[in-house]
Amino acid sequence: MQQSEPKPEAGGALAGQEAREAWATAAYDVLVDVARRYHAVITYKELAEEIQVRTGIRTKALLHNWIGSVLGRVVREASGRGDPPLTALVVHSDDGMVGSGYKEVLEAACEPPIDDVLEREQHAAEARLACYRQFGAALPPDGGVPALAPKYRAAMERRLARTEKPVQVCSKCFVQLPATGVCDSCG
Repeated sequence: MQQSEPKPEAGGALAGQEAREAWATAAYDVLVDVARRYHAVITYKELAEEIQVRTGIRTKALLHNWIGSVLGRVVREASGRGDPPLTALVVHSDDGMVGSGYKEVLEAACEPPIDDVLEREQHAAEARLACYRQFGAALPPDGGVPALAPKYRAAMERRLARTEKPVQVCSKCFVQLPATGVCDSCG
């Protein structure tokens, strides 16, 4: 399936590739700004809007049809500069997780792909901490800690809270105990 090129809205004469280059430059700057705030993240949608505002180049193309290639450029630029992967700061608005394009961060660092979701999110949290340190975020005295994105962390905590506790059974007759904890059969 071929991705459609972003088409600048009326008044813009830039071709798709030129727009992506301009957006990537703006995205780098936006992400450096985000990295200056400890534990800050930005959603794909927020980033897309901000880079369109900063460049004056707008598109009506669906976000998922163009943001990946823009962030791919940011990954390569950060890697080339020796900067930590700024794209680790970009998360989905619905679940607070990094996107599937995070594999480019791993490729740029010559690291193997990470299939486990939690492991990938923890890797991204470490990368975010490196960004905060690199770009001068005000860190706590202990130097800061990697943190999962707030929405993802909240979702994990809700899942853990919902985890069912093991059923208690009577040690004599092995029947499930009622809420009182006293077996109805054995007393």
